[in-house]
Amino acid sequence: MRKRRNISTQQAFAVVVDSETEYWYLQMLKRNEPNILFDIMPKFLQKKNVTQQYKLVTELSKKEYDKVFWIIDLDILLKEEREKKDTPSSLQKFLNYWQQLSKQDKVVVIVNNPCLEYWFLLHFQKTTKVFTARTTTEKQVSKHLRGYEKTEKFFKKSDDIYKQLKPHLQTAINNATTLGTFDTYNHSKAISEMPLLFKTLQL
Repeated sequence: MRKRRNISTQQAFAVVVDSETEYWYLQMLKRNEPNILFDIMPKFLQKKNVTQQYKLVTELSKKEYDKVFWIIDLDILLKEEREKKDTPSSLQKFLNYWQQLSKQDKVVVIVNNPCLEYWFLLHFQKTTKVFTARTTTEKQVSKHLRGYEKTEKFFKKSDDIYKQLKPHLQTAINNATTLGTFDTYNHSKAISEMPLLFKTLQL
């Protein structure tokens, strides 16, 4: 049996999230993997725009964390891009931030497209299908996780979301890895870069 290295006394991480789904999921990861030291940011669940998230990431990177992860769902940015709500758009801002942060060893940007639920789905099936609607992805996940719903109650019940998914974690890592990494010239393709987090955490 492979002996897992206890990294709790050696490394500390911060993870910046942009939605309640990531927040609840990581809370359950933290509950089930107590030897791993990481902070979920912002500490209180609150919606921040892409610029506010970027500023938080840069602030955290100046603190005594070994790594700062920024998990972002691309579907909202793509939706705003189609609707042309702002100039420059949130997507254009993110691409600029991504370029800047990619030069920093301490910061890891993790892109999910369309959303974190796509990562959940990869625990059960290998797919390259592009889901343009988050609700469609959620319906696919519900085929594998009985009673799945995007609520705090479901995510945090005794048989929590992380516990249900963990037996299939290696499958998800393999499936996500085959999708490749984020491409700024093809940012509409289906992708989940969550393995970047789990490999660092050694899970």
